[in-house]
Amino acid sequence: MSDKGVMAKLSGVIVVCVTWAVVYLAKATWRGIYNFYYHPLAKFPGPRLAAVSNAPYSIWFLGGRQPYKLLDLHKKYGPVVRIAPNELSFNSTQAWKDIHGFRPGHKTFIKSDFYDGGSFADRVHSIVSERDPTAHGEMRRFLAHAFSDHSLLEQEDLIAKTVDRFIEQVGVRGEKGFDFCKGADMMTFDVIGDLAFGETFGGVETCMVVLTQTISYHERELIVQVEPHPWISTMLGALTKGALVDVFGRFPFVASIVMALFPGKINSLIEQTKKNEEMAFDLIKRRIAKKTPRKDFMTRILEQRDPNLVSDLQLSAHASDMVLAGSETPSTVVSCVMYYLLNCPDVLGEFQREIRGAFTEYSQINAQSTAGLKYLHNVILEALRIYPPVPFGIPRVVPEGGDTVDGHLLPEGTIVQTNPIAATLDPANFDSPLEFRPNRWQTGKGAEKSTDNLEASQPFSLGARGCIGRSLGWMETRTTLAKLHFMYDFESLNPDLDWHRDSRMNTLWNKPEFPIRARRRAGQPS
Repeated sequence: MSDKGVMAKLSGVIVVCVTWAVVYLAKATWRGIYNFYYHPLAKFPGPRLAAVSNAPYSIWFLGGRQPYKLLDLHKKYGPVVRIAPNELSFNSTQAWKDIHGFRPGHKTFIKSDFYDGGSFADRVHSIVSERDPTAHGEMRRFLAHAFSDHSLLEQEDLIAKTVDRFIEQVGVRGEKGFDFCKGADMMTFDVIGDLAFGETFGGVETCMVVLTQTISYHERELIVQVEPHPWISTMLGALTKGALVDVFGRFPFVASIVMALFPGKINSLIEQTKKNEEMAFDLIKRRIAKKTPRKDFMTRILEQRDPNLVSDLQLSAHASDMVLAGSETPSTVVSCVMYYLLNCPDVLGEFQREIRGAFTEYSQINAQSTAGLKYLHNVILEALRIYPPVPFGIPRVVPEGGDTVDGHLLPEGTIVQTNPIAATLDPANFDSPLEFRPNRWQTGKGAEKSTDNLEASQPFSLGARGCIGRSLGWMETRTTLAKLHFMYDFESLNPDLDWHRDSRMNTLWNKPEFPIRARRRAGQPS
């Protein structure tokens, strides 16, 4: 081919590329102008760039500080903020009710397509990922037997055995110091693993025995560990892709570029998800094969199951969700309570007086005996407020025909959320929101006079999709905290730790290292 022919072809390619770029920029410019001036959400306040592009939201999510960014925006703009071209964040009590609650004469706000990117979602939906309200309702009714009060009473001994193993290990290893967050994580994983699969992950013993890293805090040598069960590592690793799934959903062309530039990394994440699914499926098959009469979750679920309607694969998806939600939530609450108790001496003193005044023997501490401890109850409520276990707003879609949220008429297809952190840490809802004040939850005689809007705290969400395992979470959290503080005195080994400053969010919380030392109380058996 002559030089003229080559130049002609090259010129043609350049013309095509320039034309494509001009068209793309023109469309992007027009889309930006439309979003900023003419979009139905143009009237709502928020960052200007967020009005025209999804980029700010994706950056906040990837950065791990998204809940705190939305809190800052609500403090600046008020109870409703435009956080993306077609997305609004709310932080009012009414928004919780309108988006998540049941309103006669109103259609359901279904979950957004964010939930299409989870484990198993490409083959079968679970109690978490199912977006269709009717199908979700059927799933919830099917699983409800496993979470009934009657079932929890039957499961209490199984829960107590794992909690007691953890309490024992704290006594054996606690004086050396350990990362309490990791220890609590492993305990709650073992509890829910035993209930869902009929076997623990061995996390309690692992996290307290396997010593893999030495960190110095103020000239003290502190052993911090954890070599968890491989499925725990795999499942938590799969969680970190939540932000990427959201970004790729908002920017499909970015997904194509990233996959082309970093195929190894993307394939690794895909394999991690597949491995998570395979492990869950293997554990379910093993549990089904046991045919044991033990009263765990799966006993109740298998009793109710029609194999033609609920496959082993779907059971695996449900179980995977149960393990994640049933471990992370109580672990986060217990860790948060411990942090604030050790940093609020007055609260700790009152907490210890109630626990140690209520029991004379460790064996007296159980779900029923702790249910009436009011200060314990209020401490947990305050932890749920100041550090909600699910830190990001669950995205929902305004139904066909449009609907109102907090008095605002919104067009159908709008993505809406109520961000828990933005609701509970906003001074518009709570007085001195960053202060840990359990007495704000006290009712009846002696209750504080305050302007706190207590209903703005909804850590388990509400409505038909509210947390199915909240009773289990309360049981586990109450008994664990009571047993810990009946047996031991604790000391924080990192006075510079700031719980909120040092936390990150990867779909769920990435809690900071929390090194503590435990000393057995005088008179308690070793």
